[in-house]
Amino acid sequence: MVSADSRQVYRGLDIGTAKATAEERARVVHHGIDLVDPPEAYSVADFRAHALAALEALGGRGGIGILAGGTGFWLRTVFAGIDTDALPSDAVVRAALEQDMTSEGVARQARRLRELAPTLASRTDLMNPRRVVRALEIAVLQGDAPLPEPKGYGAPVLGLQLAVADGEHRRRIALRARAQFDAGLVEEARALGERYERTLPCFTAIGYHESWAYLDGACTLEAAIEADASRNIAFAKRQRTWFRAERTLAVVDATADPTSDVLERVEAFAQAL
Repeated sequence: MVSADSRQVYRGLDIGTAKATAEERARVVHHGIDLVDPPEAYSVADFRAHALAALEALGGRGGIGILAGGTGFWLRTVFAGIDTDALPSDAVVRAALEQDMTSEGVARQARRLRELAPTLASRTDLMNPRRVVRALEIAVLQGDAPLPEPKGYGAPVLGLQLAVADGEHRRRIALRARAQFDAGLVEEARALGERYERTLPCFTAIGYHESWAYLDGACTLEAAIEADASRNIAFAKRQRTWFRAERTLAVVDATADPTSDVLERVEAFAQAL
């Protein structure tokens, strides 16, 4: 299994990113988890190289790789074959944009992106500071040019997206938020905050700033849990919007147990190989 979660690559962010447990990893080998420490940069290009190498190794052993996660663009770079190396980058430009983001905030930078590159802005999560900075970097360096033409994956792909009815989804998100706090999210956030700067990009993962707000006495524990759930509900809405545009992903209703439906599709896919 290859994780396509842009926060699970960071060591120490375990409860907040809902990483697979040690027991789960002992049963199934997981790739894409615990690759770098929080201060280290990790780009979509880094992920694509790691994921392709892991999937190639799995294929070489006669296995079928599972690429799973909610970071849509990371998924797209692999199954659609977007050449991330073709996208421009400049460390000096990015550093300046990150400084602007810190001092001015995501809303102002998102407005700047919409003005500078409206087409690129339409494909960007404008509430995600890291995504906005990267989009601005591309826009500054090459303008509002289209992304590289997708090349495809080069091997058979079965794409599935799990969909849950809105009311049930909200209920599950609320339960998940409470479970993470019960599992020790506040203690995890405390330890991370003592070792690293709270402003690191990895800590935009939902749950850490809510935990720190509670630890700083800015809110009650209950309010922190509710804020966590609210942010996740908003994030899930943006994810649904993104994945609705992924026409190659078949929708599976996961409101009830989707296991039989998924297994049927996977078995048919495997038999056709």
